Amino acid sequence: MIFTYMTTGVGYDWTYIIIFVGIAILSYIVQANLKSKFEKFAKIPVGMTGRDIAIKMLHDNGIYDVQVTSTSGMLTDHYNPANKTVNLSEGVYNSASVAAAAVAAHECGHAIQHARAYAPLKMRSALVPIVSFSSSIMTWVLLIGILTVQTFPQLLLAGIILFATTTIFSFITLPVEIDASKRALVWLQRAGVTNAGNHQYASSALRSAAYTYVVAALSSLATLLYYVMIYMNRRD
Repeated sequence: MIFTYMTTGVGYDWTYIIIFVGIAILSYIVQANLKSKFEKFAKIPVGMTGRDIAIKMLHDNGIYDVQVTSTSGMLTDHYNPANKTVNLSEGVYNSASVAAAAVAAHECGHAIQHARAYAPLKMRSALVPIVSFSSSIMTWVLLIGILTVQTFPQLLLAGIILFATTTIFSFITLPVEIDASKRALVWLQRAGVTNAGNHQYASSALRSAAYTYVVAALSSLATLLYYVMIYMNRRD
């Protein structure tokens, strides 16, 4: 039945297949561009390591209860509001480059959002347990829901609701990430970490990183709409 839904002559099926392929290609391009830029900007030096930048940015904003730690992996940098830690990948933590400066400042931007009770971040944090639960079961609910859509459409509807929470989460993430980058860029320039010659590279790196979240949100929305169309056309 799943194969039937994906290969029938119904227009929306082919429309969404084209959309999915387009988003997959776009995602590849965005990821490749991001990797290329970070590799390039990692060779442009600044006067401080990612660790030192993170500590200084936090202190400049009156935040002293957030720890800066090193974590393994590449581009695994993140802020954890649960234990108030800015976690920087090894390549960022120890590197004194424009790329490391941009990433470290961006993650500190999230710490500042947390300290200032930034509304979109509060909304995203509130959704985390819901999204975590939804993600753990929605694949099976959607799969079984599609298989039984003609006899028990309520199950697919339940799967759609679960998936919708992840889509909402993706879109709430956008202003959170964009705002963190804005805070990072303003501080980097004001603190003199970047200058007229290299600030544009920090901006370019963070803009490329933001595009990955945009593509993820669009992909989630397209998938959600596809499931909705299956549900709405279940009697065809």
